[in-house]
Amino acid sequence: MKTRFNILILSLLLWGCATKPSGTFSTTTKPMAPDYSQADAWAALPSKTDHADRAPDGLENQQDSAAADVFFLHPTTYTGKRGDRLWNGPVGKADLQERTLEGPILFQASAFNAAGKVYAPFYRQAHLEAYFTKDTTSAKQAFDLAYSDIRRAFEYYLEHYNDGRPIIIAAHSQGTTHAKQLLREFFDGKPLQSQLVAAYIIGIPVRQTDFKNIPPCTDSLDTSCYVSWRTFRRGTKKEPEPAVVVTNPLLWDTTKAFAPRTLNDGAVLTPFEKVRPNNVSAEVRGPVLWSSKPQFPGSFLMLRRNYHVGDLNLFYVDIRKNAVQRVERFRE
Repeated sequence: MKTRFNILILSLLLWGCATKPSGTFSTTTKPMAPDYSQADAWAALPSKTDHADRAPDGLENQQDSAAADVFFLHPTTYTGKRGDRLWNGPVGKADLQERTLEGPILFQASAFNAAGKVYAPFYRQAHLEAYFTKDTTSAKQAFDLAYSDIRRAFEYYLEHYNDGRPIIIAAHSQGTTHAKQLLREFFDGKPLQSQLVAAYIIGIPVRQTDFKNIPPCTDSLDTSCYVSWRTFRRGTKKEPEPAVVVTNPLLWDTTKAFAPRTLNDGAVLTPFEKVRPNNVSAEVRGPVLWSSKPQFPGSFLMLRRNYHVGDLNLFYVDIRKNAVQRVERFRE
């Protein structure tokens, strides 16, 4: 069951919600705020055993010796399953925690456990419907509540865990929505920018105008910069979106050069334990990244052209190696 993450989340994200928030956003029904002084408010902490510690066969968790930290913001897992009727997901909800841990923490956050110690807060994430609803006022309030948790978690992390170490910001989808705001508030032109190794902010459009002092990464070793992409099946046509930054994770630049699948160090899809080298090609096309169709058991179910769920997993080993390289360059 755990190894079917990609198929499960694909169906949740691409085929719509089963339930939606009930009524408008209300502060009287918002879930209880997490207490980040407690370990159970964190989906991943270096001090406890969690899914971010795992690694596919042939790879190793190196958090014990890592010289940097990774602050990871998970994507939406409050997606409209039975009982998902609030605008924000309750952090203590057992099945929601399970979805988060066995989904993005295992399949995404673990990609960074060779480069840094992984910190990933649970937060009162906005319901997936917040991205699509016509009730934009409730959606904004839901996103604001989610970010308030992330802000408090990051402040707690800085005060109690960081101790001046280099920082990687890593995020996907809703996590990236909040990571952009976090970067603007704490890093962009601020003293903390000197600790920023890189930001992997993936799955949401990121524009060159989103930051004043943090540029897109120009190559595989650039630091104090960010990378971003959204993955679609090769041939997908998208309307131009000015200034959207698209990084090719097989070349680590923003050019339109085609990168064949032979440059793909390895996708991690299903089962989690198996690394699949040479799985997909990649090419920057307009505002998105084109990928060839991945090959894994159950890939025939990938009928849509939007590979959002695989933004990180299609390039899992490439991201893993690159994060290590950037930390090494940063330390030099």
